[in-house]
This record gives sequence, C-alpha cells and structure tokens, in this order.
Amino acid sequence: MNTKLHAVTDAEGRPLSFFMTAGQVSDYTGAAALLDDLPKAQWMLGDRGYDADWYRDALQAKGITPCIPGRKSRIIPVKYDKRRYRSRSRIEIMFGRLKDWRRVATRYDRCPTVFFSAIALAATVIFWL
Repeated sequence: MNTKLHAVTDAEGRPLSFFMTAGQVSDYTGAAALLDDLPKAQWMLGDRGYDADWYRDALQAKGITPCIPGRKSRIIPVKYDKRRYRSRSRIEIMFGRLKDWRRVATRYDRCPTVFFSAIALAATVIFWL
C-alpha cells in the first residue's frame, strides 16, 4: 500500500500535474508519464532517480536543459549546475506542505483513486486558492 508521487511544478513550486505509481516502481515510469505534461521551461530540476540518458535526450529535444545529478553508479559523471539545483528545495517544500494535510500524510484511503483525489484537493486549496 505504498505509493510514489511524481509532480511537475512551476518555478515558484506550485504543482501543475501529478502522477502516482506504486512504491516499488522505478522513477523512470513517472518521468515518462509526465514528459508530455512539462510546460515550456528553460530548466528541469530532478533528483538522481530521474537520471537516464533517454530522459536527458527527450528533455533536450523539447528545448529544456536538464539539471539532474548523475547516479553514483555512472562511470562518467554528468555535469549539472549545482547552484541552480539548490532551488529544487522548493519542490521538496511543496511535498512537505502537501503532507501537512493529515489525510495525505498518513494515507487513510486504501483506494489509489480516492487518495489521488485527496492530493489534488489539498494541492488546489494550498497553492491555488
């Protein structure tokens, strides 16, 4: 009953779209699902779970520069803008604010659809109203 929530946010850390996967599923699944929902942007900030060559190529094809640190298992390290990567804290703050809602933090709902609806409702109230 664990899940992983993937989100696309704007530059201010407000969520634009969500995608939920099972907890044991790789982050590549969420990255591929949200690739079409990415807005026009100059940079894409992501954690090490999104480090894949195919994902970097897809972002560059859309005109987005990836700012994703490489996995530790990479033989050739990937360069990224460390100063810009610090602003990824806005995304972590967004997830923290979502978890201020007790229903989201403890996941009372067994049904993923109902849980996803609670996340959407919390995000709407917190960030857009």
